[in-house]
Amino acid sequence: MDPISFTLTAEYIELFKLLKVTGLCESGGMAKCAVSQSEVKVDGQVETRKACKIRKGQRVEFGGETIMVQ
Repeated sequence: MDPISFTLTAEYIELFKLLKVTGLCESGGMAKCAVSQSEVKVDGQVETRKACKIRKGQRVEFGGETIMVQ
């Protein structure tokens, strides 16, 4: 599968918000739950901080999908 490309319009986006805006999670609550259950990786490492700041150049993996942040 091709990675999802997400263009950042600010300095960063919080991890749970990124999962919501890219459509991988239906709601912010669902995204927070996925993060807290160690289902999300940032740059290959499991990330459990819901509001982790995601910046340009980072890669987020969840549910078999990859998001490339630009």
